[in-house]
Amino acid sequence: MTDVIILRGAFSDICKNFSLMPNATLVKTTQQPIVKAECYHCHDEIKDTTVHFEDKDFCCEGCKTVYQILNENDMCAYYALDANAGVSQKNKNVQFAYLDDAEVVAKIVDFQDETTTRVTFLLPQMHCASCIWLLENLYKINPSVFNSKVNFLKKEVTILFSQHEISLREVAQLLASIGYAPEINFNDIENEQKQVIDRTIYYKIGVAGFAFGNIMLFSFPEYFGLGESLDKSFVPIFGYLNLILAIPVLLYSSRDYLTSAWQGLKHGHLNIDVPLSLGIIALFGRSAYEILSHTGAGFMDSFAALIFLLLTGKWFQQKTFNHLSFERDYKSYFPVAANVKKEGKEVSTPLNKLEIGANIVVRNGELIPADGVILRGHAKIDYSFVTGEAEAVTKKSGDKVFAGGRQMGEAIEVSLTRKVSQSYLTELWNNDAFKTSAKSHISFLAERAGRYFTGVILVVSMVAFIYWFPQDMGKAINAATAVLIIACPCAVALAIPFTMGNILRILGRQQFYLKNTNVIENFERVDAIVFDKTGTITQRLKSDITFIGEKLTHYEEDLVKSLTQHSSHPLSRQLCEMLSNRDIYTIENFKETVGQGIEGVIHNHIVKIGSSPFVLNTEGGDKSGVFIKIDNQLKGYYEFKPNYRTGFEDVLTYFNKKHEVYLLSGDNDKERDYLNPFFEKLHLNFNQTPNDKLNFIKKLQSEGKKVLMIGDGLNDAGALQQANIGVVISENTNNFSPACDAILQADKFSKLPAFLSLSKAGSEIVNRAYFIALCYNIVGLSYAVSGNLQPVTAAILMPLSSATIVLFGVLSGNWKAKKEKILS
Repeated sequence: MTDVIILRGAFSDICKNFSLMPNATLVKTTQQPIVKAECYHCHDEIKDTTVHFEDKDFCCEGCKTVYQILNENDMCAYYALDANAGVSQKNKNVQFAYLDDAEVVAKIVDFQDETTTRVTFLLPQMHCASCIWLLENLYKINPSVFNSKVNFLKKEVTILFSQHEISLREVAQLLASIGYAPEINFNDIENEQKQVIDRTIYYKIGVAGFAFGNIMLFSFPEYFGLGESLDKSFVPIFGYLNLILAIPVLLYSSRDYLTSAWQGLKHGHLNIDVPLSLGIIALFGRSAYEILSHTGAGFMDSFAALIFLLLTGKWFQQKTFNHLSFERDYKSYFPVAANVKKEGKEVSTPLNKLEIGANIVVRNGELIPADGVILRGHAKIDYSFVTGEAEAVTKKSGDKVFAGGRQMGEAIEVSLTRKVSQSYLTELWNNDAFKTSAKSHISFLAERAGRYFTGVILVVSMVAFIYWFPQDMGKAINAATAVLIIACPCAVALAIPFTMGNILRILGRQQFYLKNTNVIENFERVDAIVFDKTGTITQRLKSDITFIGEKLTHYEEDLVKSLTQHSSHPLSRQLCEMLSNRDIYTIENFKETVGQGIEGVIHNHIVKIGSSPFVLNTEGGDKSGVFIKIDNQLKGYYEFKPNYRTGFEDVLTYFNKKHEVYLLSGDNDKERDYLNPFFEKLHLNFNQTPNDKLNFIKKLQSEGKKVLMIGDGLNDAGALQQANIGVVISENTNNFSPACDAILQADKFSKLPAFLSLSKAGSEIVNRAYFIALCYNIVGLSYAVSGNLQPVTAAILMPLSSATIVLFGVLSGNWKAKKEKILS
């Protein structure tokens, strides 16, 4: 009889063409193997009817249709990316007629204007690299799709398409036609979509735990040396039962590790699952050989324990990481507030407290935080934050506006139809269009360490096996297996997300919100810090204001109030606040020149407010203040005596010790004498336009400097985006900007040195974690190569080492935060 085991693909098919019998020898068979037809698209076995197209076989018309679509669009590279790329189309007939209903569409889409729609679909069928490639190349199949972006972890795809050329229903049908029918439940329409929880890891742990417990039960005679006293017929029976219990553990519980290793090898990449998979196969293979050849009892208990502990460690890692991600994405909120209109007054309200039906005021340059309907005013919405298109869209009273749009004209009043979605704002903030392409040195180190570490471990394992093989076969396998298991580079991979994620969490609680962990890593490299002045080191709404010139009449003050109430600039907000008891009139042709001033027509009066070059047309350009001109007649100007933020002197003194510090201000230099002690003479720059600020940042970078720009996000957008790190100071105004990497609540300004010190400590903590992992592996490997470390012991130590690294990173970050007096 023939005794052969075949491991196919990711070791998912055993003994299909052969049978297993005890006491058998390996015999070469002359019988031709049975070739089973399989579908070219989904690789399912073809049992009954076969659909032919060209020289290929398909299990159904659906699979053939998908292949034809890909073939016609020259996209058959889809099949080359993964051996099991396709999704079966049998018995799939999904109807999407309800997506023609305007009310349903309005509840599903993320964004919609006259030409473009943005929607996010859940695609449970997504499972591999081929899926990602195909879904992100939808535009090749249908040019009406502008862009599609996959979130593989959430199994979601976000699609931007032309609604005049293809409807939402047709988009859903397009996805269904290529095997990825979106899952849209009634829940998604009536309520907020709930996150789908993947529970497969619990099932895999359950299978491994069940097998582990029962294998131990059947192995008690071996543990207590009772094997020889038993009836010899029971020994092989217990062995076969252990083998039967271990097979589901191999094929199901350990499948993720084996599949990952196989995919990595297929693409020529040694990922961290390769040594683990070799250890799993070696342990199972040796145990199966001993049981079937009756040369020993095998180590199926150790094998099942190994998988059980690996999965438990993986669950622990996921649980901790998900906790950090959950706290960041859903519990925290950006330190921006909307101005809610209540009983004729504006009340600054945090975004997380905005309710459906609230009426908010959105001024020029401010972000719309949630979907709503315009009640008053003429809107000119810039949706580049959402669609990438910079051309503003005109909206009138009664029109719908979407979260993420930025008002570029007069103030508008919006009634909210949806609650603020923090996860949506986070998604916009992390849009690829606003990310730097440079990879941080720590991430690069982790990637290189993981790759080369895997290669070194494979070599050490092989050397240990070769050394012990002539002396003791069992010891050789033990040594090789223990090396592969204990020296997993998981610690290297975990050091960054847990350490940096914890720091991200601590800073978020202190209202210093960072875009991602890369920002933390980049703080270490900063050597030049650039400050804006107005609204950054000075407070927005606290200045001593004096009017110089002929006293304005009440009506003229009404005109000033009516114009300034549309602007979000700090000086406009202070004037508007000072004139709070004045009347407000309707404005026409409102226009704001960034960093210069505002103008508009009120009751047929032309009103201009701003800097002297803007209002006086360069006449008197050396004068400071906010100038007022009504019907081409200069009325005078408001003089502002700035009120600097609490602790600003200490902040600048701290940064001057370790960095080059610069000031860029759009104001004149009347504050130069006061600021001279905090800046070098050549580092004070006044009368700077937004373009001047941008060019100054470029100049510093051309000199090799890594620049941190700190501004208020209004006149500094270009400079903030150009800088290596851009930090916006937020003071109860909706200036949330994609140009920045971090947002700091204004009343936390004095803690900025402590925040940066904690961020820089993140890199040191990661490097120390690497050192701990290195020491652990040196000690562990010294025992493993000696053959004295059992695989099951290695399996216990491996997740413990990962837990050690996680705890070290988290506790070290907390200790540093307490040392900097960030945490109490």
